[in-house]
Amino acid sequence: MLAAGLFFSAVASMGVLRLPDFYTRLHALSKAETLGTLLMLAAVAVWQGLDLTSAKVLLVAVFLFLTNPTAAHAMARAAFRGGVEPLTSDDRKRP
Repeated sequence: MLAAGLFFSAVASMGVLRLPDFYTRLHALSKAETLGTLLMLAAVAVWQGLDLTSAKVLLVAVFLFLTNPTAAHAMARAAFRGGVEPLTSDDRKRP
């Protein structure tokens, strides 16, 4: 689980570096980073066993599962209302 979490975190980082506009970068970051973080937290919880620490880690995982997509949606909506234009197929044809 830890290796899979690190893989998804790396994919999220590459998405931020490689994708062309704010909205696609935000999409890559929010989806892949949420999954990567949840997998890494699950690995820590499994490593700890049934314990108070693993219960706390799972509570953090639930909090992240609820707040990361909500925060990404709020940022995308604020950017759109602020005038950040999404990249369209017409924009890619320009030199």
